[in-house]
Amino acid sequence: MDENAKIPAVDTPIEERLLFLQENMVNFVKQYNLPVIEVSLVVSKYIRVLLESLERAASESGEKIPENISQAWEIDADLSAPTIESFPLDKLLGTLDEDRMDILDTMMRVIINGAEIPFSSALTLLRDWEMRLRIQMAEATSPGHLFSPMDLPEGF
Repeated sequence: MDENAKIPAVDTPIEERLLFLQENMVNFVKQYNLPVIEVSLVVSKYIRVLLESLERAASESGEKIPENISQAWEIDADLSAPTIESFPLDKLLGTLDEDRMDILDTMMRVIINGAEIPFSSALTLLRDWEMRLRIQMAEATSPGHLFSPMDLPEGF
């Protein structure tokens, strides 16, 4: 996170608060060449945490979470390609840079909580990240591909 950048105030339009979160995530991922597996683990953690909170609130008020945020977005994947289950997960998890992941995790938490970004809005943004991560992971043909930097399209 840029030391000079301030978290947007809670009365700032939601679009600007989400843009701040997006820009900081993109900058951090690019600056540290975060591997797709590390970004994926942090994003999936936040999706789980936010979704559990939203489901609890929806249940208490008798409402239902829309599928576009409660379910992962569909991707086109080559079903004949090797799947992550065929990779040695114990070795993969042993080579993660947990400090880097903790920094991304903390940055996301501080921005979401500090800017009071509604969980449904944050979850929608993270579903987009999740979709891109799943596409890149589906294209992995070896464990090493999971440690290649996350591929972020121009303007993402």
